[in-house]
Order: sequence, then structure tokens, then C-alpha cells
Amino acid sequence: MKITVLHSKDALDPPVDPLLDQLDVALGTAGHTTRRLAVDDKVQPLIDELTKGPPELVFNLAESFRGKSALESNVAALLNLLDLRYTGSSPAGLILAGDKTLTKKVLAFHGIQSAKFATMYRGQSDWVGDISFPLLVKPPQEDASLGINSNSVVHDLRELFTRIDELQSAFQQPVLVEQFVEGREFYVGVLGNANARALPVMELDFSGFPAGVPRIASWEAKWGDDGTGSGEQFAGTRSLFPNDVAPALMERMQHAAVEAFHALRLRDYARIDLRVTADEEIFVIEVNPNCYLERDSEFSRAAAKGGLAYEALIARILELSLARYSR
Repeated sequence: MKITVLHSKDALDPPVDPLLDQLDVALGTAGHTTRRLAVDDKVQPLIDELTKGPPELVFNLAESFRGKSALESNVAALLNLLDLRYTGSSPAGLILAGDKTLTKKVLAFHGIQSAKFATMYRGQSDWVGDISFPLLVKPPQEDASLGINSNSVVHDLRELFTRIDELQSAFQQPVLVEQFVEGREFYVGVLGNANARALPVMELDFSGFPAGVPRIASWEAKWGDDGTGSGEQFAGTRSLFPNDVAPALMERMQHAAVEAFHALRLRDYARIDLRVTADEEIFVIEVNPNCYLERDSEFSRAAAKGGLAYEALIARILELSLARYSR
């Protein structure tokens, strides 16, 4: 099968994202031929490349357009308009999960718990819940922890207004202010469609975090102080399979993840991020459709733990996406 691996342009920035080579190998091993296509800042060249000897399937890794995460759904919409088959979520799912304010409203409708919140923009509020300090302040339409750092957890009005002003200036979008949920952080991968299933639960362990720094998955914790894996926060976090969580709680987390996946109309695969309090209350804190599939990512490791080696995982995602188009 001819497969085009569609990815964001920044995946080619040094060091080149290892996922691209890993996908080529996994797909090639299964007998497919691949080519790579970067999503840049122009629509017509993208259309020309996609319609010139059109692929039989697009493996959609594109996370942005013109460098903006909020435009991610438009790439999938373009694939729809070109009548191309592709992996991952539809424009509707990407919109619902890509805007954290919309995500929270949809989850609330379905009875799935997330942190209470308010949405603020230039002095006006779209929605104000019953919230109290400490609060977590972040841009609702960005991913990969963009706009989240150690100053994102605020404890008084001065810190709150300062952070709101910083984010509005940087991102030119509303700001999400939500109740900070103290607790442990877990990642649950979901694989499938109508019969989606949860993968084994992973935990983002903050036990090595520097003292006095809020235990959140900040940009520095995920990518390092300079984006290349350095600094105390990056060194102080690790992803692991927890061995001290009761099976009943594990099942509840997996159930919440699958429910969120369906509520947001996601497809094929996603990762759901949860916070669990000391009283075992479960909060959905973020939903990641088309999540990162690098071999050592949390999703791929969880799939391997659940019995799907990397090549089998990629093959399963292809199978799921093709099955959707065969109906």
C-alpha cells in the first residue's frame, strides 16, 4: 500500500524526530511503501503533493498548520475534502479535544469529571465556575505543554492577573483558569473505535522534582529548560508503570479514559491524562488525539506492556483506520 506520512514541518528541525524513521521501518516491514510530506504554511502546495499520485492512505501526524496547534483540525478537514483516507481523529474530534474549554464542557455533559474552571479573555469571562486558589492557568488551544511552566500555578489575584496577561500577550487567545488538582498524574492510552480499549496505565512520577516547584507536566518537565532535555524538572520526572495502585482504581481510570475518548468522538488512538487525588477522585486533565507514537513514548510503551509490539501497534492503527473506510 502507498502511504504518505504527513507531519508538521518542525519534525524536520534538528534533531529530526525519530518517529519518522521508526514509522518508515515499521510500515516497510509490513510491505508498505512510504513517502514523507511536511505541512508547511501554504495550502496549495500541500494539495498539489497530496493529489499528485494520491496515496492509498495518509498516516496523519500533523499537529499544527503555520505553527499553530489550533489549526490542526484543518489539516484533517483538508484530507476529507480531498477524499483521502487517513489515520486518527476527524476534524470534529480534533476540535473538541484541541480546545480544552470545549473538552471540559463536553465531558461535563457526559458526566465525566474534570477540574472546575473559568475562561477569561481581555477582561471578559466566557464561563466562570466555582473555583478557588490555587489555580492552574494555561492556554486552552495549545498542546505539548506550550504555555505551561512553574508560574502556571497561582495562589493569589496578583499572580493570576499577571499570568493571564502573559498568556494573552503570547498566544492571542482566551486563557483557561482551572482548579489545581493536587494528586498523582496518570496516562491512559486508548486504542480502537466502537470497541475501544484502554492500554495499561502509566504514571508521570514527580518524586525527583525540585523542591518548591509545582508538580505539573510543564514545558520544562516534558522537554527540558531549552527544549533539548536538560534541567532539574526534566531530570526529576519519569514515566513508569505503577505497582502500588489497586486494581479497582486502575479499572476506574481505564473506564474514565475510554468514556472520554467516546465523548469527544475520537478515532483509532489517543492518550488521556488524569489526576487522581488522595481520596481516589479521578479528574480528566487533558485529552490527546493522535498522540505521539515514538517507540519510547508512553503510548507505545503501554501498548507493548499490553502485548502489542511496536510494529504490531502501527499495523493495528492502520487496520483500525482502514476498517472505518470499508463500512
